[in-house]
Amino acid sequence: MTGFRLGYVPGVTPAKWSRLWAERLPRIPLELVQVAAAEAPDLVRRAELDAVLLRLPIDRTGLHAIPLYVEQTVVVVPKDHLITAADEITTDDLADELMLHSQDDVLDWARPPGRLIEDRPARTADAIELVAMGTGLLVVPQSLARLHHRKDLTYRPLTGVPESQVALSWPEGATGELVEHLIGIVRGRTVNSTRGPAVPKRAAQKPARKTVQKTTQKTPQKKPRRRR
Repeated sequence: MTGFRLGYVPGVTPAKWSRLWAERLPRIPLELVQVAAAEAPDLVRRAELDAVLLRLPIDRTGLHAIPLYVEQTVVVVPKDHLITAADEITTDDLADELMLHSQDDVLDWARPPGRLIEDRPARTADAIELVAMGTGLLVVPQSLARLHHRKDLTYRPLTGVPESQVALSWPEGATGELVEHLIGIVRGRTVNSTRGPAVPKRAAQKPARKTVQKTTQKTPQKKPRRRR
């Protein structure tokens, strides 16, 4: 049986799932391929990848997608920026800020608040460089902020905006045995688990009643009176 090509967008870390794959399917190599977020869906549609870990939403035409987990949205700022005084940022805090939005790796729904710089950098790494130069601020999933960490930058959680959702996607009509194995791995199924319907939990058994031993008190017998 041939190997399996699994793509993943920047910030997503499939290492744990890769190790589980190697333990369960040691004879089938799993090739991990990092791909740009904008290209990920089409690479799967063209069968250049067997499956891909990407961020929703996407155009699901011809694709399956199962959500896996949600990422916190953050705003990347220089360390000496005024908003770093707060533990978390609201959209109102960014109303007067210049905001960057990269063409790659950042979702279209994440159009940030504030004054958007229309000349979009090609990659998140380029946008991070512009933040460091003081050109503007950048809204990204937290995993991307960590991936592009710099000593002169920091980030704060941003409330009032959607969170990004990481999902596993693969072509419609291609849910074969290997895809089923991968779905089981990313969903945390054990080796012996099946895809059948979940077995309903048995109703909790009522605790056994405690047997209370009744102690019958004997009425003390009167001693016979002595005759005088």
